Amino acid sequence: MKKITIVTDAWKPQINGVVRSIEQTVDELRRMGIEVVLITPQMFSSIPCPTYPEIRLALTTPGQVGQMLAQGEPTYVHIATEGPLGLSARSWCLRMGKPFSTSYHTRFPEYVSARWPIPENLLYGYVRRFHNAGNVCMVATESLQHELSAKGFQNLHRWSRGIDARLFHPMAKLDLPFGLPRPIFMTVGRVAVEKNLPAFLDLDLPGSKVVVGDGPAREELQARYPDVHFTGFRTGSDLAETYAQADVFVFPSKTDTFGNTILEAMASGVPVAAHPVTGPGDILKDQEAAGALDDDLQAACLKALQCSPTAARTLAESYSWRAATEQFWGNVLLANEPSREQLAA
Repeated sequence: MKKITIVTDAWKPQINGVVRSIEQTVDELRRMGIEVVLITPQMFSSIPCPTYPEIRLALTTPGQVGQMLAQGEPTYVHIATEGPLGLSARSWCLRMGKPFSTSYHTRFPEYVSARWPIPENLLYGYVRRFHNAGNVCMVATESLQHELSAKGFQNLHRWSRGIDARLFHPMAKLDLPFGLPRPIFMTVGRVAVEKNLPAFLDLDLPGSKVVVGDGPAREELQARYPDVHFTGFRTGSDLAETYAQADVFVFPSKTDTFGNTILEAMASGVPVAAHPVTGPGDILKDQEAAGALDDDLQAACLKALQCSPTAARTLAESYSWRAATEQFWGNVLLANEPSREQLAA
């Protein structure tokens, strides 16, 4: 049996797109008959990430992670994140001459620069060196692939995302969801500075605004916007029922690399309003019936009110986790093909 070890610094109890993507991919890989071993922060002592305590940073060494990798005897290694575990796994693979793949999930340079006065170009240098050491770096969208290629990233290959269309589906609309008048403009995700939430919350829109999720900026934003309904984290069927009550899903972020929540909303029959940037720009490209893209987010929200819930659902159904996982697995196999130099030798 083929065996892959996936090393990730992003894992439960975090609730975000990276964790969901890895979880779904692991489930599909196992259905495909592939043995999966995970190395996550849950296996180590950890400390909270400064300014973002929901993220736990593993306290480990390259030797400790290397020993776990060696004991697992993986056929393949995939490194999902650039944190302490990812760095340790990268070090072991390079020392042992073991091919590996990586994935670019998060705009780490932008996120760090938003919190600390560190120039983005320095951070991109670090991230570029991290990923270029592998044989394949997986990216979610075509626009991100072009962007990173222009920054000097190499060996970029696509790994899209999927949706659980059985969990997320259209449901009957309540007259007053959350006790609020319609239309309901909703966003879902981490309540953090990089999500650009004030761009949504400052808008003059009819009806009501709802924020689903939690994070380090929630307390400040909840005090600043008393007319906005903050629900906190919701998961599973509770989250699916919440999505289905929205009239428009608003995605204000300009830094996400994909936007899993966009697919969840559309699968729930909710059109999307977003900026024309990486992620929503790729998903909604040439799909005006399912959502609206505009540099003016208010204009996008009002346009999305006229979009088709059926078209949104149909577009979401074109994304499956099986197809995304087969794409992932193809990239893993590619990362382990012998190079031209090795074949020539």
